[in-house]
Amino acid sequence: MLTARYDVLGLRPGDRVLDLGCGAGRHAFEAARRGGIVTAVDLDLAELKHVRDVGDAEPSARASAVNGDALRLPFPDASFDRIIASEVMEHIGDDQAAAVELARVLRPGGTIAVTVPAWLPEKVCWALTDEYHAPFVEGGHVRIYTRDGLRAVLRGAGMRPSTSHRAHALHSPYWWLKCAVGVRNDDHRLVRAYRRLLEWDIVSAPALTRRTEQVLNPVLGKSLVVYATREDLAC
Repeated sequence: MLTARYDVLGLRPGDRVLDLGCGAGRHAFEAARRGGIVTAVDLDLAELKHVRDVGDAEPSARASAVNGDALRLPFPDASFDRIIASEVMEHIGDDQAAAVELARVLRPGGTIAVTVPAWLPEKVCWALTDEYHAPFVEGGHVRIYTRDGLRAVLRGAGMRPSTSHRAHALHSPYWWLKCAVGVRNDDHRLVRAYRRLLEWDIVSAPALTRRTEQVLNPVLGKSLVVYATREDLAC
């Protein structure tokens, strides 16, 4: 289940790619499959172990895995041609500092895709329960972004925002349901049923649900994706 669009990002074979907040590696492995030289970064050591294990089992999908903090990335300036930061910024207290750090490791002219929970689906989740967000949950979401708000953060870090889109409309009702019955209540029968539907959709990608999601994404898309280019300040 990919959120960023690699054609919009401009990924080409041989590009150095940073996947920040890589999780299980969904974006990292797809970038590697497309010929990118990928570095997957996460604070969660368990997630990084999974990325390493998959890389060892599938050499064609290899991506190096690095434990790192978005506010102190362990890379020299201009290390990457493309960056994907997926569902990370909403967890970081100082998101502007994180954006500056991402701009630092992106080469001038390089592109970045930043994904965050979209405003409307996120507002509903916050309204339904405190189990979903900070300060009530350690590691929970600390803010809700509008598109203009995220673009302003990227612009403040010396990047030039361009296009944007929404993704995963079918996932918004799933999270509303989880928030309504209890975020950790994965055994609720409705939650289980909806999860099975999403898993089937991800694996099978039937035309009906793909088309339905395309139509609903502009309004109900769970994720907002904004693309930006690092300005060459020397120009």
